[in-house]
Amino acid sequence: MANNIKGQDEILAKLNIYELNEMQNEAIAVVEETANTVILSPTGTGKTLAFLLPTLKLIDPENKDIQVLILVPSRELAIQIEQVIREMGTGFKVNAVYGGRSMAKDKIEIKHTPSILIGTPGRISDHFANDRFSKDSIKTLILDEFDKSLEVGFEYEMRGIINQLPNLSKRILTSATQEAEIPGFVGLNNAKTLNYLTGKKSKKLDIKIVNSPAKNKNQTLLDLLRHVGNQPGIIFCNLKDSIQHVSTFLEKNKISHSCFSGGMEQKDRERSLIKFRNGTSRVLIATDLAARGIDIPELKFIAHYELPERLEEFTHRNGRTARVDAKGTAYVLKWEKEHLPDFIKGATNANITSKEKVKAQYWETLFISGGRKDKISKGDIAGLFFKKGDLTKDQLGVIELKQDCAFIAVPVSEATNLVEKLNNTRLKSKKVRIHTI
Repeated sequence: MANNIKGQDEILAKLNIYELNEMQNEAIAVVEETANTVILSPTGTGKTLAFLLPTLKLIDPENKDIQVLILVPSRELAIQIEQVIREMGTGFKVNAVYGGRSMAKDKIEIKHTPSILIGTPGRISDHFANDRFSKDSIKTLILDEFDKSLEVGFEYEMRGIINQLPNLSKRILTSATQEAEIPGFVGLNNAKTLNYLTGKKSKKLDIKIVNSPAKNKNQTLLDLLRHVGNQPGIIFCNLKDSIQHVSTFLEKNKISHSCFSGGMEQKDRERSLIKFRNGTSRVLIATDLAARGIDIPELKFIAHYELPERLEEFTHRNGRTARVDAKGTAYVLKWEKEHLPDFIKGATNANITSKEKVKAQYWETLFISGGRKDKISKGDIAGLFFKKGDLTKDQLGVIELKQDCAFIAVPVSEATNLVEKLNNTRLKSKKVRIHTI
Protein backbone atom coordinates (compact mmCIF):
# COMPACT_ATOMS: atom_id res chain seq x y z
CA MET A 1 0.00 0.00 0.00
CA ALA A 2 1.48 3.35 -1.04
CA ASN A 3 1.85 6.29 1.33
CA ASN A 4 0.01 9.56 0.87
CA ILE A 5 1.41 12.07 -1.58
CA LYS A 6 2.36 14.70 1.01
CA GLY A 7 3.90 14.06 4.40
CA GLN A 8 2.22 14.99 7.68
CA ASP A 9 4.64 17.83 8.49
CA GLU A 10 4.10 19.38 5.08
CA ILE A 11 0.30 19.16 5.45
CA LEU A 12 0.35 20.70 8.94
CA ALA A 13 2.60 23.55 7.75
CA LYS A 14 0.09 24.25 4.97
CA LEU A 15 -2.65 24.50 7.63
CA ASN A 16 -0.42 26.71 9.84
CA ILE A 17 -0.50 24.06 12.58
CA TYR A 18 2.85 23.29 14.17
CA GLU A 19 1.88 21.11 17.11
CA LEU A 20 -0.83 18.48 17.54
CA ASN A 21 -2.65 18.09 20.85
CA GLU A 22 -2.58 14.97 23.06
CA MET A 23 -5.83 13.55 21.65
CA GLN A 24 -4.67 13.98 18.05
CA ASN A 25 -1.30 12.34 18.68
CA GLU A 26 -2.90 9.36 20.43
CA ALA A 27 -5.63 9.03 17.80
CA ILE A 28 -3.11 8.99 14.95
CA ALA A 29 -1.04 6.25 16.64
CA VAL A 30 -4.10 4.13 17.50
CA VAL A 31 -5.84 4.48 14.09
CA GLU A 32 -2.64 3.37 12.33
CA GLU A 33 -2.40 0.22 14.46
CA THR A 34 -6.07 -0.66 15.10
CA ALA A 35 -8.86 -1.90 12.82
CA ASN A 36 -11.69 -0.19 14.75
CA THR A 37 -11.34 3.07 16.68
CA VAL A 38 -13.82 5.28 18.56
CA ILE A 39 -12.66 8.86 19.28
CA LEU A 40 -14.68 10.68 21.94
CA SER A 41 -13.53 14.28 22.38
CA PRO A 42 -15.20 17.67 22.96
CA THR A 43 -16.23 19.95 20.10
CA GLY A 44 -13.33 22.05 18.83
CA THR A 45 -10.49 19.72 19.83
CA GLY A 46 -9.50 18.79 16.27
CA LYS A 47 -11.10 15.38 15.67
CA THR A 48 -11.21 16.01 11.90
CA LEU A 49 -7.41 16.15 11.68
CA ALA A 50 -7.12 13.25 14.14
CA PHE A 51 -8.87 10.89 11.72
CA LEU A 52 -7.73 12.44 8.43
CA LEU A 53 -3.96 12.36 9.00
CA PRO A 54 -3.69 8.57 9.58
CA THR A 55 -6.38 7.86 6.94
CA LEU A 56 -4.41 9.60 4.18
CA LYS A 57 -1.56 7.13 4.71
CA LEU A 58 -3.89 4.28 3.79
CA ILE A 59 -4.75 5.62 0.33
CA ASP A 60 -3.07 4.03 -2.68
CA PRO A 61 -2.41 6.73 -5.32
CA GLU A 62 -2.40 4.08 -8.05
CA ASN A 63 -5.95 2.97 -7.25
CA LYS A 64 -8.49 5.08 -9.15
CA ASP A 65 -11.55 4.04 -7.11
CA ILE A 66 -13.04 5.44 -3.90
CA GLN A 67 -11.00 4.16 -0.94
CA VAL A 68 -12.32 6.23 1.99
CA LEU A 69 -16.00 6.88 2.77
CA ILE A 70 -16.85 9.53 5.39
CA LEU A 71 -20.49 9.59 6.53
CA VAL A 72 -21.76 12.70 8.32
CA PRO A 73 -25.17 13.79 9.68
CA SER A 74 -25.31 17.28 8.11
CA ARG A 75 -24.51 19.15 4.91
CA GLU A 76 -22.43 21.69 6.82
CA LEU A 77 -20.16 19.01 8.23
CA ALA A 78 -19.71 17.43 4.77
CA ILE A 79 -18.72 20.81 3.30
CA GLN A 80 -16.40 21.55 6.23
CA ILE A 81 -14.47 18.27 5.97
CA GLU A 82 -14.17 18.65 2.19
CA GLN A 83 -12.75 22.15 2.72
CA VAL A 84 -10.19 20.89 5.26
CA ILE A 85 -9.00 18.15 2.90
CA ARG A 86 -8.67 20.62 0.03
CA GLU A 87 -6.68 23.00 2.27
CA MET A 88 -4.38 20.11 3.23
CA GLY A 89 -3.30 19.93 -0.42
CA THR A 90 -2.99 16.14 -0.27
CA GLY A 91 -3.04 15.54 -4.01
CA PHE A 92 -6.01 13.18 -3.58
CA LYS A 93 -9.38 13.99 -5.15
CA VAL A 94 -12.19 14.58 -2.65
CA ASN A 95 -15.89 15.27 -3.15
CA ALA A 96 -18.78 15.98 -0.79
CA VAL A 97 -22.34 14.96 -1.69
CA TYR A 98 -25.44 15.81 0.32
CA GLY A 99 -29.16 16.45 0.15
CA GLY A 100 -30.24 19.88 -1.04
CA ARG A 101 -27.51 19.96 -3.69
CA SER A 102 -28.11 19.30 -7.38
CA MET A 103 -27.85 15.59 -8.23
CA ALA A 104 -26.55 16.59 -11.68
CA LYS A 105 -23.65 18.40 -9.98
CA ASP A 106 -22.89 15.24 -7.96
CA LYS A 107 -22.87 13.07 -11.09
CA ILE A 108 -20.46 15.39 -12.93
CA GLU A 109 -18.04 15.54 -10.00
CA ILE A 110 -17.98 11.83 -9.15
CA LYS A 111 -17.66 10.81 -12.80
CA HIS A 112 -13.94 11.43 -12.17
CA THR A 113 -13.92 9.18 -9.11
CA PRO A 114 -12.52 10.71 -5.91
CA SER A 115 -10.23 8.83 -3.53
CA ILE A 116 -12.25 10.22 -0.61
CA LEU A 117 -16.04 10.58 -0.70
CA ILE A 118 -17.88 12.49 2.04
CA GLY A 119 -21.65 12.48 2.29
CA THR A 120 -24.89 12.44 4.24
CA PRO A 121 -26.59 9.02 4.56
CA GLY A 122 -29.52 9.83 2.26
CA ARG A 123 -27.40 11.07 -0.65
CA ILE A 124 -24.76 8.32 -0.32
CA SER A 125 -27.57 5.75 -0.22
CA ASP A 126 -28.95 7.18 -3.47
CA HIS A 127 -25.56 6.93 -5.21
CA PHE A 128 -25.09 3.37 -3.92
CA ALA A 129 -28.57 2.32 -5.13
CA ASN A 130 -27.75 3.61 -8.63
CA ASP A 131 -24.28 1.99 -8.76
CA ARG A 132 -22.56 5.23 -9.75
CA PHE A 133 -19.12 3.95 -8.71
CA SER A 134 -17.38 0.80 -7.48
CA LYS A 135 -17.52 0.09 -3.75
CA ASP A 136 -14.91 -2.69 -3.85
CA SER A 137 -11.96 -0.46 -2.89
CA ILE A 138 -13.67 1.26 0.05
CA LYS A 139 -11.59 -0.13 2.89
CA THR A 140 -11.88 2.75 5.37
CA LEU A 141 -15.21 3.93 6.79
CA ILE A 142 -15.42 7.04 9.00
CA LEU A 143 -18.61 7.94 10.86
CA ASP A 144 -18.07 11.51 12.04
CA GLU A 145 -20.50 12.58 14.79
CA PHE A 146 -21.77 9.00 14.79
CA ASP A 147 -24.25 9.68 17.59
CA LYS A 148 -26.24 11.79 15.11
CA SER A 149 -25.76 9.66 11.98
CA LEU A 150 -26.81 6.48 13.82
CA GLU A 151 -30.05 7.97 15.14
CA VAL A 152 -33.31 6.20 14.30
CA GLY A 153 -34.06 8.42 11.28
CA PHE A 154 -30.80 7.45 9.58
CA GLU A 155 -30.54 3.84 10.75
CA TYR A 156 -32.20 2.21 7.71
CA GLU A 157 -29.92 4.09 5.27
CA MET A 158 -26.80 3.53 7.36
CA ARG A 159 -27.46 -0.21 7.58
CA GLY A 160 -28.00 -0.36 3.81
CA ILE A 161 -24.75 1.53 3.10
CA ILE A 162 -22.55 -0.48 5.47
CA ASN A 163 -23.97 -3.79 4.23
CA GLN A 164 -22.73 -2.88 0.73
CA LEU A 165 -19.09 -2.45 1.81
CA PRO A 166 -17.64 -5.99 1.55
CA ASN A 167 -13.97 -5.07 1.92
CA LEU A 168 -13.91 -2.77 4.96
CA SER A 169 -10.75 -3.21 7.02
CA LYS A 170 -10.86 -0.02 9.12
CA ARG A 171 -13.66 1.83 10.91
CA ILE A 172 -13.25 5.16 12.73
CA LEU A 173 -16.13 6.65 14.72
CA THR A 174 -16.01 10.11 16.33
CA SER A 175 -18.32 11.98 18.67
CA ALA A 176 -18.40 14.80 21.20
CA THR A 177 -20.81 12.82 23.40
CA GLN A 178 -20.72 9.31 24.85
CA GLU A 179 -24.45 8.72 25.15
CA ALA A 180 -25.00 6.86 21.87
CA GLU A 181 -25.09 3.10 21.45
CA ILE A 182 -23.40 1.61 18.39
CA PRO A 183 -25.63 -0.88 16.50
CA GLY A 184 -24.25 -4.29 15.59
CA PHE A 185 -24.47 -3.66 11.83
CA VAL A 186 -21.57 -1.17 12.07
CA GLY A 187 -19.30 -4.18 12.68
CA LEU A 188 -17.25 -2.45 15.36
CA ASN A 189 -15.56 -5.54 16.82
CA ASN A 190 -12.78 -5.22 19.42
CA ALA A 191 -12.75 -1.45 19.06
CA LYS A 192 -10.23 0.74 20.86
CA THR A 193 -11.98 3.72 22.48
CA LEU A 194 -10.13 6.99 23.16
CA ASN A 195 -12.23 8.92 25.67
CA TYR A 196 -11.27 12.56 26.16
CA LEU A 197 -14.70 13.47 27.52
CA THR A 198 -14.29 14.07 31.24
CA GLY A 199 -18.04 14.23 31.84
CA LYS A 200 -17.41 17.34 33.93
CA LYS A 201 -18.21 20.93 33.12
CA SER A 202 -15.23 22.66 31.55
CA LYS A 203 -13.31 24.66 34.15
CA LYS A 204 -13.05 27.39 31.55
CA LEU A 205 -16.83 27.54 30.96
CA ASP A 206 -19.00 29.82 33.11
CA ILE A 207 -22.74 29.11 33.11
CA LYS A 208 -24.74 32.22 34.02
CA ILE A 209 -28.49 32.58 34.52
CA VAL A 210 -30.02 35.76 33.08
CA ASN A 211 -33.44 36.26 34.67
CA SER A 212 -36.14 37.70 32.42
CA PRO A 213 -39.04 39.48 34.18
CA ALA A 214 -41.26 38.87 31.13
CA LYS A 215 -42.18 35.64 29.30
CA ASN A 216 -41.06 37.39 26.09
CA LYS A 217 -37.28 37.44 26.60
CA ASN A 218 -36.45 39.91 23.80
CA GLN A 219 -35.65 42.91 25.99
CA THR A 220 -33.55 40.74 28.31
CA LEU A 221 -31.65 39.42 25.29
CA LEU A 222 -31.03 42.98 24.05
CA ASP A 223 -29.74 43.97 27.52
CA LEU A 224 -27.41 40.96 27.45
CA LEU A 225 -26.07 41.84 23.97
CA ARG A 226 -25.43 45.41 25.13
CA HIS A 227 -23.63 43.97 28.16
CA VAL A 228 -21.28 41.71 26.15
CA GLY A 229 -20.58 44.48 23.62
CA ASN A 230 -19.11 43.63 20.22
CA GLN A 231 -18.16 40.04 20.99
CA PRO A 232 -19.49 37.52 18.46
CA GLY A 233 -21.80 34.81 19.82
CA ILE A 234 -24.62 32.40 19.01
CA ILE A 235 -28.18 32.78 20.29
CA PHE A 236 -29.75 29.31 20.43
CA CYS A 237 -33.49 28.78 19.89
CA ASN A 238 -35.48 25.54 19.81
CA LEU A 239 -37.78 26.54 16.93
CA LYS A 240 -37.46 28.15 13.50
CA ASP A 241 -40.38 30.46 14.35
CA SER A 242 -38.50 31.70 17.42
CA ILE A 243 -35.52 32.57 15.21
CA GLN A 244 -37.75 34.74 13.00
CA HIS A 245 -39.27 36.39 16.08
CA VAL A 246 -35.83 37.22 17.57
CA SER A 247 -34.45 38.31 14.20
CA THR A 248 -37.27 40.83 13.64
CA PHE A 249 -36.67 42.29 17.10
CA LEU A 250 -32.87 42.57 16.67
CA GLU A 251 -33.33 44.15 13.24
CA LYS A 252 -35.51 46.89 14.79
CA ASN A 253 -32.76 47.48 17.34
CA LYS A 254 -30.02 47.60 14.69
CA ILE A 255 -28.09 44.53 15.94
CA SER A 256 -26.35 42.99 12.92
CA HIS A 257 -27.09 39.27 12.78
CA SER A 258 -27.57 36.19 10.61
CA CYS A 259 -30.03 33.31 10.96
CA PHE A 260 -29.28 29.60 10.67
CA SER A 261 -31.77 26.73 10.67
CA GLY A 262 -32.75 23.56 8.83
CA GLY A 263 -35.67 25.35 7.19
CA MET A 264 -33.36 27.62 5.18
CA GLU A 265 -32.02 26.90 1.69
CA GLN A 266 -28.48 25.49 1.70
CA LYS A 267 -27.11 28.57 -0.10
CA ASP A 268 -28.64 30.90 2.50
CA ARG A 269 -27.28 28.82 5.36
CA GLU A 270 -23.77 28.94 3.90
CA ARG A 271 -23.98 32.69 3.39
CA SER A 272 -25.17 33.22 6.96
CA LEU A 273 -22.07 31.40 8.22
CA ILE A 274 -19.78 33.36 5.88
CA LYS A 275 -21.17 36.68 7.18
CA PHE A 276 -20.83 35.51 10.77
CA ARG A 277 -17.24 34.31 10.25
CA ASN A 278 -16.10 37.54 8.59
CA GLY A 279 -17.71 39.88 11.13
CA THR A 280 -20.54 41.28 8.97
CA SER A 281 -22.98 39.70 11.43
CA ARG A 282 -22.32 40.22 15.10
CA VAL A 283 -24.45 37.30 16.27
CA LEU A 284 -25.89 34.12 14.78
CA ILE A 285 -29.45 33.17 15.76
CA ALA A 286 -29.68 29.43 15.33
CA THR A 287 -31.33 26.13 16.14
CA ASP A 288 -29.31 23.19 17.49
CA LEU A 289 -28.13 22.59 13.92
CA ALA A 290 -25.39 25.14 14.75
CA ALA A 291 -24.35 23.33 17.94
CA ARG A 292 -21.89 21.16 16.00
CA GLY A 293 -20.51 20.30 12.59
CA ILE A 294 -20.18 23.88 11.33
CA ASP A 295 -17.03 25.87 10.70
CA ILE A 296 -17.01 28.94 12.94
CA PRO A 297 -14.25 30.46 15.07
CA GLU A 298 -13.93 30.27 18.84
CA LEU A 299 -16.66 32.26 20.61
CA LYS A 300 -16.56 34.11 23.93
CA PHE A 301 -20.22 33.48 24.63
CA ILE A 302 -23.37 31.65 23.61
CA ALA A 303 -26.91 32.35 24.83
CA HIS A 304 -29.72 29.85 25.39
CA TYR A 305 -32.67 32.07 24.40
CA GLU A 306 -34.89 29.02 24.76
CA LEU A 307 -33.94 26.34 27.27
CA PRO A 308 -32.63 23.14 25.66
CA GLU A 309 -34.79 20.07 26.20
CA ARG A 310 -32.01 17.55 26.77
CA LEU A 311 -28.54 17.44 28.31
CA GLU A 312 -27.10 16.49 24.91
CA GLU A 313 -28.27 19.76 23.29
CA PHE A 314 -27.09 21.78 26.30
CA THR A 315 -23.63 20.18 26.10
CA HIS A 316 -23.23 20.67 22.35
CA ARG A 317 -24.44 24.28 22.44
CA ASN A 318 -21.99 25.06 25.24
CA GLY A 319 -19.25 23.33 23.24
CA ARG A 320 -19.23 26.33 20.90
CA THR A 321 -17.45 28.36 23.59
CA ALA A 322 -14.65 27.65 26.13
CA ARG A 323 -13.00 25.34 23.60
CA VAL A 324 -9.47 23.96 23.96
CA ASP A 325 -7.64 26.59 26.06
CA ALA A 326 -10.06 29.52 25.85
CA LYS A 327 -12.57 30.79 28.38
CA GLY A 328 -16.22 31.37 27.59
CA THR A 329 -19.65 32.00 29.05
CA ALA A 330 -22.96 30.24 28.39
CA TYR A 331 -25.86 32.54 29.30
CA VAL A 332 -29.18 30.83 30.10
CA LEU A 333 -32.15 33.18 29.62
CA LYS A 334 -34.83 32.16 32.08
CA TRP A 335 -38.27 33.63 32.62
CA GLU A 336 -38.88 33.91 36.35
CA LYS A 337 -41.74 31.34 36.22
CA GLU A 338 -39.81 28.93 34.01
CA HIS A 339 -38.45 25.69 35.51
CA LEU A 340 -34.72 25.19 35.04
CA PRO A 341 -33.92 21.64 33.77
CA ASP A 342 -32.12 19.41 36.29
CA PHE A 343 -29.13 18.98 33.96
CA ILE A 344 -28.22 22.69 34.20
CA LYS A 345 -25.94 22.58 37.22
CA GLY A 346 -23.36 24.91 38.74
CA ALA A 347 -24.93 28.06 37.28
CA THR A 348 -24.71 31.46 38.97
CA ASN A 349 -26.83 34.57 38.40
CA ALA A 350 -25.46 37.03 35.86
CA ASN A 351 -25.25 40.75 36.52
CA ILE A 352 -25.79 42.44 33.13
CA THR A 353 -26.38 45.99 34.41
CA SER A 354 -23.05 47.25 32.99
CA LYS A 355 -23.16 48.13 29.29
CA GLU A 356 -20.31 48.05 26.78
CA LYS A 357 -20.07 50.61 24.00
CA VAL A 358 -21.46 48.83 20.93
CA LYS A 359 -19.86 49.92 17.67
CA ALA A 360 -21.86 50.22 14.47
CA GLN A 361 -21.52 47.42 11.91
CA TYR A 362 -18.14 47.82 10.20
CA TRP A 363 -18.02 45.01 7.61
CA GLU A 364 -20.21 44.26 4.60
CA THR A 365 -19.89 41.08 2.50
CA LEU A 366 -19.46 41.15 -1.28
CA PHE A 367 -20.07 38.20 -3.60
CA ILE A 368 -17.65 37.54 -6.49
CA SER A 369 -18.75 35.23 -9.35
CA GLY A 370 -15.40 33.46 -9.80
CA GLY A 371 -13.56 30.83 -7.77
CA ARG A 372 -10.96 28.08 -7.72
CA LYS A 373 -12.14 26.43 -10.91
CA ASP A 374 -11.40 29.74 -12.70
CA LYS A 375 -7.81 29.58 -11.35
CA ILE A 376 -8.55 32.58 -9.12
CA SER A 377 -6.65 32.81 -5.82
CA LYS A 378 -7.17 34.91 -2.68
CA GLY A 379 -4.11 36.92 -3.76
CA ASP A 380 -5.79 37.73 -7.10
CA ILE A 381 -8.89 39.01 -5.27
CA ALA A 382 -6.84 41.08 -2.81
CA GLY A 383 -4.86 42.54 -5.74
CA LEU A 384 -8.05 43.62 -7.55
CA PHE A 385 -9.44 45.35 -4.45
CA PHE A 386 -6.11 47.07 -3.70
CA LYS A 387 -5.31 48.21 -7.23
CA LYS A 388 -8.68 48.94 -8.81
CA GLY A 389 -10.73 49.31 -5.64
CA ASP A 390 -8.19 51.57 -3.88
CA LEU A 391 -8.60 49.73 -0.57
CA THR A 392 -5.88 49.93 2.06
CA LYS A 393 -4.60 46.79 3.79
CA ASP A 394 -6.68 47.60 6.93
CA GLN A 395 -9.84 47.80 4.82
CA LEU A 396 -9.48 44.29 3.43
CA GLY A 397 -11.44 41.78 5.48
CA VAL A 398 -11.70 38.00 5.34
CA ILE A 399 -11.71 36.40 1.86
CA GLU A 400 -13.43 33.02 1.46
CA LEU A 401 -12.71 31.22 -1.79
CA LYS A 402 -15.08 28.51 -3.07
CA GLN A 403 -14.99 26.34 -6.20
CA ASP A 404 -17.17 28.64 -8.30
CA CYS A 405 -17.38 31.91 -6.31
CA ALA A 406 -15.78 33.95 -3.53
CA PHE A 407 -16.81 36.27 -0.71
CA ILE A 408 -14.91 39.24 0.69
CA ALA A 409 -15.55 41.47 3.71
CA VAL A 410 -15.10 45.19 3.05
CA PRO A 411 -16.02 48.29 5.12
CA VAL A 412 -19.74 49.18 4.94
CA SER A 413 -18.71 52.72 3.96
CA GLU A 414 -16.85 51.42 0.87
CA ALA A 415 -19.21 48.64 -0.26
CA THR A 416 -21.47 50.58 -2.70
CA ASN A 417 -18.51 52.38 -4.26
CA LEU A 418 -16.59 49.10 -4.71
CA VAL A 419 -19.54 47.41 -6.41
CA GLU A 420 -19.84 50.35 -8.86
CA LYS A 421 -16.09 50.31 -9.57
CA LEU A 422 -15.46 46.57 -9.79
CA ASN A 423 -18.64 44.87 -11.04
CA ASN A 424 -18.09 43.33 -14.49
CA THR A 425 -14.30 43.78 -14.34
CA ARG A 426 -11.84 41.02 -15.23
CA LEU A 427 -10.30 38.83 -12.56
CA LYS A 428 -7.65 36.66 -14.20
CA SER A 429 -9.31 35.78 -17.53
CA LYS A 430 -12.88 35.85 -16.18
CA LYS A 431 -15.30 38.75 -16.20
CA VAL A 432 -16.85 38.69 -12.71
CA ARG A 433 -20.04 40.01 -11.18
CA ILE A 434 -19.64 41.64 -7.80
CA HIS A 435 -22.52 42.58 -5.49
CA THR A 436 -23.46 42.73 -1.80
CA ILE A 437 -25.23 39.79 -0.18
